[in-house]
Amino acid sequence: MEQIEIFIIPSPCQGICEVNNRGYCKGCFRSREERFCWNQMTEHQKKQVIDLCQRRKKRVMAKKQAESVSSTSKGQDAQDDLFKFDI
Repeated sequence: MEQIEIFIIPSPCQGICEVNNRGYCKGCFRSREERFCWNQMTEHQKKQVIDLCQRRKKRVMAKKQAESVSSTSKGQDAQDDLFKFDI
């Protein structure tokens, strides 16, 4: 049995409207089909899309954070080398 949604689920659009290399919007993380069909979706379908978008965003943010940590640690190693002296 489908649960009745009490509140209307608004569009997650952030107004960025650019797609990444995987075809998802950089602002809301929806696919093209999800963006174009938003107004025809049921509230249940919209909730499913929102859940998918949140998972996509988490993956992108985790990847960015991992890359940031990796580049920071590489930069730190290079910095440490500047202060090493051979005696």
